[in-house]
Amino acid sequence: MIKETISIKNGESILLQDIPTMEYTDFKSEMLDLLKEEQNHCVSYFAFKRDSGLQLMACIANDHDGTIALLSHKMAVQLNPQLESLTQYHFPLHIFEREIYENHGIKFIGHPWLKPVRFPSDRNDQTKEINNYPFYKIKSEELHEVGVGPIHAGIIEPGHFRFTCNGEMVLHLEIQLGWQHRGVEQLFLKKENLLQRNLLAENISGDTAIGHSLAFVQIMESLGAIPVSRQLNLERAIALELERIAINTGDISALCVDVAYNLGASVFSVLRTGIINLTQEWCGNRLGKGMIRTGGTNYRLTPKLKNRVLAVLEDYEKRFVEMSHYAYKLPSVENRFDGIGVVTTKQARLIGSVGMAARAANVRRDIRESHPFSGFSIHPYEAIVLEKGDVFARFLLRRKELKQSMAWIRETLKKMDFTNQENEPPIKFIKMMPSAFSVSLTEGWRGEICHCAVTDENGQLAAYKIKDPSMHNWKSLELSLRNLEISDFPINNKSYNLSYCGHDL
Repeated sequence: MIKETISIKNGESILLQDIPTMEYTDFKSEMLDLLKEEQNHCVSYFAFKRDSGLQLMACIANDHDGTIALLSHKMAVQLNPQLESLTQYHFPLHIFEREIYENHGIKFIGHPWLKPVRFPSDRNDQTKEINNYPFYKIKSEELHEVGVGPIHAGIIEPGHFRFTCNGEMVLHLEIQLGWQHRGVEQLFLKKENLLQRNLLAENISGDTAIGHSLAFVQIMESLGAIPVSRQLNLERAIALELERIAINTGDISALCVDVAYNLGASVFSVLRTGIINLTQEWCGNRLGKGMIRTGGTNYRLTPKLKNRVLAVLEDYEKRFVEMSHYAYKLPSVENRFDGIGVVTTKQARLIGSVGMAARAANVRRDIRESHPFSGFSIHPYEAIVLEKGDVFARFLLRRKELKQSMAWIRETLKKMDFTNQENEPPIKFIKMMPSAFSVSLTEGWRGEICHCAVTDENGQLAAYKIKDPSMHNWKSLELSLRNLEISDFPINNKSYNLSYCGHDL
């Protein structure tokens, strides 16, 4: 008989004993029943060691009511453990099961292709090495393979792209990462100092320092029952939106580079610099490192800085709108982006796309709206979706989202009270709830970020799980290149701008 699942909200904690532990048949049935509903999707599914065995934990988010259902199954230690794969019934789970298999050796029977994901040093099967990764192959005298990477030109991180082509036409693309596995999740357990962990969080993916560090501090504040003021929550959300504006502007510039529109590339690049310089004025770092700290901040948003934010945004928007008028209506840009790299709404749902990759394909998935956190719990945000799912849609969505971010920041600043701005220094030590579980979601500029934490009976971290949106969206990039010329790859790749290091934890 299936036990009733329990649900929590984004950023909440719960005792492990309060999460129902199911037999696997019930675990499978309950999870698949939840995932049949379009408003539900899996934000995290992982295993961790507990009581001389393994505990599987799944977090299923409901985008309509803002809850997160928790499902759990415990396995005793056994030789060559096996479970029936859920991927064969719900494909977005494929990446989670592959990771559990790689880390813990659980073989998921019926999984379409149970291949390694990251090749961590402590992987279960040391014989599986990145140099003998089982790439998909098609035997044919008419086809050929093109291998790119893992060493790339410039400063691109290591990743291998294997194209199977018929002439110039790409039939299949497979992407393999994992050359620089950093062991970040294990470092969260080894580094017991709160500041060290905070530094780890903001370096998970360097261009998403605020998005990931915000997910981390929300977990710490929840497990430590640390209150956060309304003002600080609003400041954090403003910092997150400035990060979104900066990166989106830089990506618009990079897309202009890829179609040789040098005027747009130059102007948008300069505009990005203005935003990141504003972040540096605020906290001393252009990427926002040092901005988000547990329980408080060293860098208040003062009335003077508020006026500076408004002035920079006014100047930015004036020049951005003028340049956008030309860039987005230029026939050579439109023709190069339109209809290229299409991912349909059905495909986006099938592979579990998140963030901009999902919203550009008409999948309304935005944590700011569905599971509001920080300042978005105070001032709601309305998600933007487009329909075509091509490069131009991802190009256009960036423009629309950064304009909406500016509007949200302005409205928020109008409603903020600067008359009684108390000092809220960060805390240095934290006493976490023992034997507990916590989940934290934020909407980074790429999309949905999920951090999960498990504490032991002494209130120490026993497991820390991180999911960057790139974990889902690399598959979207693979699919979007099918039946295109291989020369379309650069603009298609840049339209996603996925994270190598955020995936390779």
